[in-house]
Amino acid sequence: QAIVNLDDIVPVQPISDEEVQSLFELWNDALQTGSSKLVAKRYAKEAVLLPTVSDVPRTDFDSIKDYFDSFLLKKPSGKIIEGKITKGVNWCQDVGIYEFTMGATGDKVKARYTFCYVYEDGEW
Repeated sequence: QAIVNLDDIVPVQPISDEEVQSLFELWNDALQTGSSKLVAKRYAKEAVLLPTVSDVPRTDFDSIKDYFDSFLLKKPSGKIIEGKITKGVNWCQDVGIYEFTMGATGDKVKARYTFCYVYEDGEW
């Protein structure tokens, strides 16, 4: 049997913990624009969104955008309270607790999160 080395098939795109953390900031910055389309573009082609304030899974661009159409009305701004990063070949995961401050009301909402990132089309 031949052993296949993934490095021969897929160019490995390394990522540091700091770069993983910056991916959350890119997403949070997209929230600040108020554009659900821009936020939805931050998701991978095969993304699954299990929203913080909805029990409906979102599995395509239109349904992800639809969720953010209403969520962004609250003017959310997020920050990670604590997280754990795991990395593999062209994927990484950041899980933990984050908190949103809703600019529209001043309310704060803490929640669990899981961000799974993939290197796709030349970018994370």
